[in-house]
Amino acid sequence: MNFKYLRYSLGLVLFSVSITLISTEKISAATVPTGFTDSLVAAGLTDATAMALAPDGRIFVCEQRGTLRVIKNGVLLPTPFLTVTVDSAGERGLLGIAFDPNFVSNQLVYVYYTVPTPAHNRVSRFIANGDVAVAGSETILMELPNLSTATNHNAGAIHFGPDGDLYVAVGDNANGNNAQSFSTRLGKMLRITSSGAIPTDNPFFNTTTGDNRSIWALGLRNPFTFAFQPGTGRMFINNVGLSTWEEINDGIAGANYGWPICEGFCNPPNPDFTDPIFIYENTGTQCAITGGSFYNPDMVQFPADFAGSYFFADFCGGWIRRLNLTNGVTVSDFATGISNPVDLKVSPDGFLYYLARGAGAVGRISFTGGGGGGGDNIAPTVSVTSPANGATVARRSTIAITATASDNVGVTRVEFLVDGTLQCTDTVAPYSCSWKVPNTPNQSYQLSARAFDQAGNAGLASVQVTAR
Repeated sequence: MNFKYLRYSLGLVLFSVSITLISTEKISAATVPTGFTDSLVAAGLTDATAMALAPDGRIFVCEQRGTLRVIKNGVLLPTPFLTVTVDSAGERGLLGIAFDPNFVSNQLVYVYYTVPTPAHNRVSRFIANGDVAVAGSETILMELPNLSTATNHNAGAIHFGPDGDLYVAVGDNANGNNAQSFSTRLGKMLRITSSGAIPTDNPFFNTTTGDNRSIWALGLRNPFTFAFQPGTGRMFINNVGLSTWEEINDGIAGANYGWPICEGFCNPPNPDFTDPIFIYENTGTQCAITGGSFYNPDMVQFPADFAGSYFFADFCGGWIRRLNLTNGVTVSDFATGISNPVDLKVSPDGFLYYLARGAGAVGRISFTGGGGGGGDNIAPTVSVTSPANGATVARRSTIAITATASDNVGVTRVEFLVDGTLQCTDTVAPYSCSWKVPNTPNQSYQLSARAFDQAGNAGLASVQVTAR
């Protein structure tokens, strides 16, 4: 799977692909806000990597070693939908799943997996017959370039866009140069038709040749997953960083996200590259951005202010957070205590599903209005007012970090953090914090303000500065 090297206190270790199955009785519920409930859908999965919700409510789950499992009416079926022969070393394996937009009528299921010999990733489609694939129905749509001996950075997420075309996230195979090269599809977002053809309106169709004409965007390291917002068609790409920043990028045709020249916000700014809309620091405790899903269901089951929010997860942190774009970009905590979340999906009826690789389980978060009868779930709005994003600050100087914050009930405090470390707390507006800039030259820092209200909801805003 698209697992990156995880930073621990003892150094960098590759996440083991051998997971001990955890019994249902030992799976702990996630901690969710007041009024929400977390429940277990099904357990018993092995090395899960991705999932997709079928129109009829079934949940299809990829297992890294090549089996595509089906959860039906809360039961994990014993017979896999399909089994493909894969190379599952490191982050390779069965990594992505998507349903055709016309699945109800054509029964087409698409997967992304690593072929063993020679090792390379492939996109294929199969025909469903109930809960299993029709034998011999595989149609190969895309063969990606042969892989090096590096087994990480395969990406693998596949999703259909509102245009009916299939978008494919491909990692750089642990070679950053691939991300900037038009002679390879590695480190890119690709776009093909449902039959594997290359749309002639792809942004680089006339400037590249052959299969490379499928390139839709470039400059990506390991785009773990991505999601389209229902209604608007906006795409967010979750791009796993090296060791500093995890990114959420606005998916734009022809965009170059800068890797390996930039990680996080480009510093100094570079007009050739598209900066993320949000970043957070890789601290080791939180290490890799994984699942992502917009909350725009047919039926809004959560409180109304959640509509349009983007949920995203961190593999090591075991959390889900909510990005709200109503007033700028604010981020608040949502769920914690999830064992290695790797995928998120919002169902048409408004529930949030998560895939917990560590627990081998799928969970579901619903809103019940309990514990306060639909109490306050609105996070404060917060903005860093000084210094400005991208500003240069003098080394060894003491600067004031200032912020504004507001809330429907009232802000109780604002915490100020530098690179994720708490510096000070202010309880009275205007909110500010004095920070002594270290002496290291040309060092970038993320300055954050996190506002809390009486219900414990939190909003976060960040800027990046450079010490000269």
